[in-house]
Amino acid sequence: MPLFDIPASLSNAWPAGARDFDFLQGEWLIAHRRLRERLVGSTQWLEFETPFVMQAILGGLGNIDQCRTTGGAFYEGVSLRLFDLATGTWHIYWVDSNGARLCPPVVGAFSGALGRFHGEDIHQGRPVLVKFQWNCEDATRPVWQQAFSADGGNSWETNWYMHFRRPGGAA
Repeated sequence: MPLFDIPASLSNAWPAGARDFDFLQGEWLIAHRRLRERLVGSTQWLEFETPFVMQAILGGLGNIDQCRTTGGAFYEGVSLRLFDLATGTWHIYWVDSNGARLCPPVVGAFSGALGRFHGEDIHQGRPVLVKFQWNCEDATRPVWQQAFSADGGNSWETNWYMHFRRPGGAA
């Protein structure tokens, strides 16, 4: 349940793109599949599950989410998404307990059920291009993935998948 309800008159005043992440509001369970090491040719995947909650902020022009491991080694991550009214794009920021560093944003938008977002970051001292993709063809089971490129976008390594489902739903 949202902490604050956004008045329909306000959320309806924003462009349609500002509602792209409305599907994600509330509680979810995420099945993560993440490469153990990135950009070294690793084929070993870590698999774990986290609870997740997302809340709209700024009258619907943004949202914030949190996921946290419930057993084993502690891990917590937070996304902040902000919709830019001037450009019609989302800016997505990430921070996690592996250093508490706010990563540079990926920027993009949805076209139908697919959201594509691109940015630049540093991975282990090395500049990388980053892309996120949201697949919401089934909004009850959205899938997110992340890929890095260390060669200017000539090749990409998909290094993280998240499969979402509502609590109580089948795995």
